[in-house]
Amino acid sequence: MDITLKAEHDPMTTDTTAIRLHEETNSRRLRFRGKGEPLALIGALIVLISIFSILNPRFATLVNLQNILSQASLPLIIGVGATFVILIGSIDLSVEGVMGAAGVVFVLLSANSRGGHDLGIWAWVAAIAIGIALGAANGLILTRIKLPSFIVTFGMWFIGLGIATILYGTDALPSLTNDALTTWVSHIAFLFPNVVWLAAALLIVATLVLRFTIFGRATLAIGNNEEIARSNGMPVNKYKVVIFIIAGGMSALAGILAAMQLGAVSNNVGSGYLFITIPAVVIGGTALSGGKGGMLQTALGVLLLTVLNNGLVLAGVSPDYQSALSGAILVAAIVAAAWSQRGRLRIAK
Repeated sequence: MDITLKAEHDPMTTDTTAIRLHEETNSRRLRFRGKGEPLALIGALIVLISIFSILNPRFATLVNLQNILSQASLPLIIGVGATFVILIGSIDLSVEGVMGAAGVVFVLLSANSRGGHDLGIWAWVAAIAIGIALGAANGLILTRIKLPSFIVTFGMWFIGLGIATILYGTDALPSLTNDALTTWVSHIAFLFPNVVWLAAALLIVATLVLRFTIFGRATLAIGNNEEIARSNGMPVNKYKVVIFIIAGGMSALAGILAAMQLGAVSNNVGSGYLFITIPAVVIGGTALSGGKGGMLQTALGVLLLTVLNNGLVLAGVSPDYQSALSGAILVAAIVAAAWSQRGRLRIAK
């Protein structure tokens, strides 16, 4: 009887039970947070859609839905690459420069108003290769010289812009003369434009890669704790370079599609896309510190910002007020998304 009473009041048993209960509570909290953040974004989307539909009935039409998804497609394509980069705790600011360089290369190597040679599919290959090369340069400088990613990629932004400016030259704006190219992006297939289906396909592939491949697990491991990943024999530098190559390729593809949408190109064809994409990724729940987030969350973040911008336009809000209101909402959303990570937040590594 005495032995039984002693066992029941053993301090070690009590401590072990308390630790187990604490871990289970934390686990439940993390699962709830993981489900709660996407649900909060979906709720915010529903609220915005409801408000804008009341303000202007044209908002809730199929034509405007097609327009919203078309507007969201390029930021989503860029966001696929940006999500991989942010998941490892880095950031890629070279988006607009890469888009400009790739867009100009694509147009000048396709049938265009300046003449030259139409290389067909090789124009796509050359333009995406520019993006891959600039992305690889980002990754190699980051891993070999150990500079912060925001410094490296900020410099690469202007290198890409310089390449685009040199190729663009001083002649008249080069425009595409192949109608098949200029209409492909906006052509409606199965209710939605081609560019929407392309963005959706890339999103699905990236989601599967992140969740079910060694590469995806390595990306999350590097973001969670790079030193532990490296000490376990993981080729961290190799993965980082590959991730920046993916980001460069996605930005280049977006530059090509932007040029096709416009039917022409300038060296700043990517202007403004960086400041849509990065906030969208963070608002979606991908932590700036790395190791937490995903592609579907990025898609929700992109949709939220696109719906906001589209709704403000249809509601007749002045462009000056649109900028101020959008900026205030972005700051509030990013602070809310980053608040839980403030203890371990690092902008770049």
